[in-house]
Amino acid sequence: MITFFPGPSQVHSETGQYLSDAFQSGILSVSHRSETFNKLSEETLKLLHFKLAIPESYTILYTSSATESWEIIAQSLTRNQSAHYSSGSFGDKWFQYAKSLRPASRKFPLHLNQELHSEYLDIVAADEIICLTQNETSNGTQIGFETMAALRGSFPDKLIAYDCTSSMAGINLPYIMGDIWFASVQKCFGLPAGLGLLILSPSAIKRAHEIGDKKHYNSVLTMLEHIEKFQTSCTPNVLGIYLLNRVLQNSPGIERTDALLRKRMENYLDLFSNSGFKPLISNSKIRSTTVLALEGEPDLIDGVKAEAKAQGILLGAGYGKWKSSTFRVANFPAYTDAQIEQLSQFIRLLG
Repeated sequence: MITFFPGPSQVHSETGQYLSDAFQSGILSVSHRSETFNKLSEETLKLLHFKLAIPESYTILYTSSATESWEIIAQSLTRNQSAHYSSGSFGDKWFQYAKSLRPASRKFPLHLNQELHSEYLDIVAADEIICLTQNETSNGTQIGFETMAALRGSFPDKLIAYDCTSSMAGINLPYIMGDIWFASVQKCFGLPAGLGLLILSPSAIKRAHEIGDKKHYNSVLTMLEHIEKFQTSCTPNVLGIYLLNRVLQNSPGIERTDALLRKRMENYLDLFSNSGFKPLISNSKIRSTTVLALEGEPDLIDGVKAEAKAQGILLGAGYGKWKSSTFRVANFPAYTDAQIEQLSQFIRLLG
């Protein structure tokens, strides 16, 4: 079964060999304070900077998931409140989590096909962080690079945070345009769930020192003390870091991956144009590069998912308010050309 579910999604085809190699190497039994782990961690962090074009001045921290990053941002980088602009379920969940820790936090809903214009944002002096879901997995929307540049220009003194769970390692993110970037590896990284990444700008680290939070095992200041030695504040997912290292070693630079996924998405849109289904997001400026949500009658959606499954293809279910009226297709780097062709042939038959 090939799963095009947008997370957890299809892992890289070499993952089985990597798992065997990890066992044979003995890395799974080493101490996370050992020189062996330190070398693995250091090399992995260097690969992330190099392969994803992350600025050297930005610090990468290991987490358990993107959800953990919501907690870290609220407790270590926010004194009182953050401002959240949300177009879907995961942006809403981020806000709810932030509000549970910082009750003054505010949410501004976006309409489904609404572009984010920096001049219309209701940001006040008390808002310490502007929180945005760069790629909203629930409905297939994204924030484009021009918008990110405009936001950076309009709010140079505010920290800007992006949830990139469904886009990091898939598109060439302009890290310099934000201060806080985070993701989990079960999507564009093509790995099993259980590892996350939190990327911080110098400004975000400065904020962490100003707030001085060290009350939690995952406080930013505590994590920074350990990452200087390429270690973590808690026992890490050593297997996840090993697998990430191996995938990065064998991955092209992010520029090539970005170009590949954009071309594949164009092909999907062309193929589905004759299928009886239409993109949920009609505004191409905010349509995701990595998650395609397709809209149709619930009975037709159930039928196409069942037919695809019978042919060894698992299509993603709809999510949240779009659960019954959409299905989703992941456009992640782990898919081979043969798997893409199998899906493409299935789509052609729909027409």
